[in-house]
Amino acid sequence: MNPFDLARTIDHTILKPDAPSAAIDILCAEALQMHFASVCVLPWFVERCAETLAGSDVAVCTVVGFPLGGTTTTAKVAETTDVIKRGATEVDMVINLAALKSEQYGTVLDDIRAVTDVAHAHSALVKVIIETCLLTDDEKRRCASMVTQAGADFIKTSTGFSTGGATIADVELLRHHVGPHVRVKASGGVRDRQTALNMIQAGAQRIGTSSGVVIVSK
Repeated sequence: MNPFDLARTIDHTILKPDAPSAAIDILCAEALQMHFASVCVLPWFVERCAETLAGSDVAVCTVVGFPLGGTTTTAKVAETTDVIKRGATEVDMVINLAALKSEQYGTVLDDIRAVTDVAHAHSALVKVIIETCLLTDDEKRRCASMVTQAGADFIKTSTGFSTGGATIADVELLRHHVGPHVRVKASGGVRDRQTALNMIQAGAQRIGTSSGVVIVSK
């Protein structure tokens, strides 16, 4: 894979709670230079990134219900609406993990669908974070089915804030069980080119990482 095509798979990410504005400005500059698919930042930075990246080929991605997923659907919808208004064109939402573990699958599906519907109404993409490290394989398959039913654009492995990140096995499992319109985003622990290429070979079409420059440059 040539460097440009590899760069176009990367969501260049800073989600650290203590990251200053200067770090976000560097993130955007790197994204412009490398032509990454997006920058992925906390909601507070969306407007700053949207202004910096206006007119470029780099999208502004942010997170909703992050990192635990336990906020209400009403709150997630309001947050989604707000970040899109501020300039986000991609939204990475965390599922309601507590509801999933309680086997309240209808609640999980409705939560995903509500965010997806409001995002799509404003022409924004939705990536659904399922936190694979906390799930059984059966739960991963259920999530793949629900993400497909809800019409979301991506299923995403991890927040990067739990006990583990993306694995080849999980990417392969999710690729096999989502519908043809759903892409897979591998996130968490992807820090070098070979790991990124392995994830892509396994079926990932996006890579969430804070190491994008290293991955593309080496």
